[in-house]
Amino acid sequence: MTLRPMLTPTRRRLRSSRVLQLVLVAALWQLGNAVARATGWPIPGGILGMLALLALLASGRVHDGALRKGANWLVGEMLLFFVPAVLAVLDHPELLGWLGVKIALLIVLSTVVVMSTTALVVELGLRLAASPEDAHGTH
Repeated sequence: MTLRPMLTPTRRRLRSSRVLQLVLVAALWQLGNAVARATGWPIPGGILGMLALLALLASGRVHDGALRKGANWLVGEMLLFFVPAVLAVLDHPELLGWLGVKIALLIVLSTVVVMSTTALVVELGLRLAASPEDAHGTH
């Protein structure tokens, strides 16, 4: 008896159910939390869960279509996740003055630095991948 015939209906059900997709993402998040607590690593469980999901996607165990509906829902409703943060800012009026301006400026500048660095690294990686002989210094 092989496992493949039993997995096909499960994969079909996962691909069609947004709730099951969200449950899978939450389960990986909790798995990451458990690993972080058990090992004592100073890495957030969400990051470890995301790495587990990346490993599943890269290995082909989970197809990207298996999580598409759940991911699209999370992105579509992302604004709701910011409501608690906005309410927290309202509890601290000092953030609406110069301190808030300084923090906002720091956030914008650090975002620009991170995005620029990421773009440069990706560009360098693409150039190296396009011409591997140039990476070794041979022309």
